[in-house]
Amino acid sequence: MPRTGRRPGATGTRDRIVNAAQDEFGELGFEGGTLRGIGRRAGVDPALVHHYFGSKQQLFVASMQLPFDPSELAHVLADGGIHGLGERIIRFAVGVWEQPAGRRVMVGISRSAVTDPRAADALRSMLESTLLPIIRRLGVDHAELRASLIWSQIVGVLFGRYIIRVGPLAEADPDDLVQRVGPLLQETLTRPMR
Repeated sequence: MPRTGRRPGATGTRDRIVNAAQDEFGELGFEGGTLRGIGRRAGVDPALVHHYFGSKQQLFVASMQLPFDPSELAHVLADGGIHGLGERIIRFAVGVWEQPAGRRVMVGISRSAVTDPRAADALRSMLESTLLPIIRRLGVDHAELRASLIWSQIVGVLFGRYIIRVGPLAEADPDDLVQRVGPLLQETLTRPMR
């Protein structure tokens, strides 16, 4: 009788599946990615992918996690207060996308969010768990609206730079980009709203 339950050893299996999912979703988006395709990339049976993650949605969320704790990010960015927060936010975002591993995750999220409502929910969840707590912690009025406006500006800049590759935006030095976009985000944070 075949043995059931968790396979012995293979401590790196979960990591291989997550890496394979990042590649699959990055290339095909959420809609095009499959548990079978992810299993093939990871060199495991698709049933094992299901065993570890339960569903494609849960695997997507696990594979699209940024390499930081959102609550820690909120704490670190908010520690400097409201002054210069716009620049700190865009510097962090550009820094994530400038790293190959971070870019791979973000491209997967971006491609998937355009076509799949579940992936869009995951992207919204990222907003709610990172940027919104920072703004709330600082006691800024209209926190949800301001977070949404800032998030949309960041997504536009990053999408234009790293996915569409819009000329001057794609060619800009990362520090120069931060210097130009930071004040726009700062104004969104601090300009009075009625």
